[in-house]
This record gives sequence, C-alpha cells and structure tokens, in this order.
Amino acid sequence: MFVKLLRSVAIGLIVGAILLAVMPSLRKINPIAVPQFDSTDETPASYNFAVRRAAPAVVNVYNRSMNSTAHNQLEIRTLGSGVIMDQRGYIITNKHVINDADQIIVALQDGRVFEALLVGSDSLTDLAVLKINATGGLPTIPINTKRTPHIGDVVLAIGNPYNLGQTITQGIISATGRIGLNPTGRQNFLQTDASINHGNSGGALVNSLGELMGINTLSFDKSNDGETPEGLGFAIPFQLATKIMDKL
Repeated sequence: MFVKLLRSVAIGLIVGAILLAVMPSLRKINPIAVPQFDSTDETPASYNFAVRRAAPAVVNVYNRSMNSTAHNQLEIRTLGSGVIMDQRGYIITNKHVINDADQIIVALQDGRVFEALLVGSDSLTDLAVLKINATGGLPTIPINTKRTPHIGDVVLAIGNPYNLGQTITQGIISATGRIGLNPTGRQNFLQTDASINHGNSGGALVNSLGELMGINTLSFDKSNDGETPEGLGFAIPFQLATKIMDKL
C-alpha cells in the first residue's frame, strides 16, 4: 500500500515537472490586474435638471379664514401647493385647498408673496384656478402636449408637505386611468409611488425632463382595515387639468 502511495506521488511530481518545462508561463503566476476607476470626473445619476426646470413654478398656497373668536383675525386654515401655468399669473391647484377661504396667499420660491384671486373651480375634478398680478417675470411649468405618461416613467412630486418648504420626492408612474377613487366624480388618475403628503395637494408631478405630467391631488391615509398604505399617491393628468383650466 505504501509502495503504491509513493508511486502515485512520484508520478505527480514527474507530470508537474513536464508541465513546467513545456509551459514556462505556469512558473510565474501574474496577479490579476484590477482596473482603476476615478470617480472624480464622473457625474452621478441626478434629476437636478428636471428640478431646476420645474420647481420654481411650484408655489405654496395658503388658505386664510376669519377667526371670529380671536378678534376677527385671519389665520391659516389649510395649506397646499399650486403650479404657475403661464406668464399671466394663472395658477392651478386643488379645489379642496382653497375651499371656504376668505383670503388666498401664494408664496413663490423666489420669496415673493401675493394675494390670489379665485378665478373658478370645478368640484368634479377638484381643480381650481387662481390669478396673481405680478410685476416682473414669472417662472412657468414646462408642458409638452405631445408627451403621454406611461407606466414605469420616472416622476418627481413637487410640493410643500406639512409646510416644511418645497420638497421633491421621486418614484414612477405605477398605473394610469385609475377611476372610482372618490365619490366626488374625479377619475382618470395617474397612480404613483412618489410620496404625496398633506400640503402636496395642487403641486406638480413632473417627468425626468421637468415636464408636467399631473397635478398631485391625494394619497390614501388609511385602508378599510386601518392600515396606512405606502406608495399610493394620485395625480390628475395634465391633459385634463389644462382642459379644465381653459374652461374656467
């Protein structure tokens, strides 16, 4: 048995010597070259371009009402967001943001503040049109009428959640044509997993180019079983929003 083991070892050594003689490259193993990557010159994935195009046109909207118990002082009752649609100062927002308002205040991202006039509203779509009289130029939201929202498109929700200041959240279009979500008659929603919270109502849902895709309008606060759903936000498609604005 021992003799067989020695014979096997000897055969292995002989084979190894032959391989080294025939293939000199095996005598020296070169280390694998690891490619060096310099990230200092690379640009990270970013939606900053879209934000810079769209965000200045998204405003904070404050609904102030008379408080009869406090010496008839005006106080902020609700807050939301709005989108400047053109240079004439027309702003689109949600109707529920300005319901029963005694005064509507609009704050731009450049620090200017205006009192807004309610031009009209539509209960079925929960949309309202405001008007501000501004001197100097106004930022307006980019709109591409040939653009159609598709499931899977990256989108950014821009608004003023909980009055924290303008905030950008990112997601995708999860579904289109959602209907029957509210008894007021609103329909044909875009569904998104971008965060839409209190104060985002009336803000902009834009694509990765900063083009308006919809007007943020609601999210599910609680389901029937008491759970708080995540990633369920809805926006009114821009085609419907612009059509209603033109009628108002």
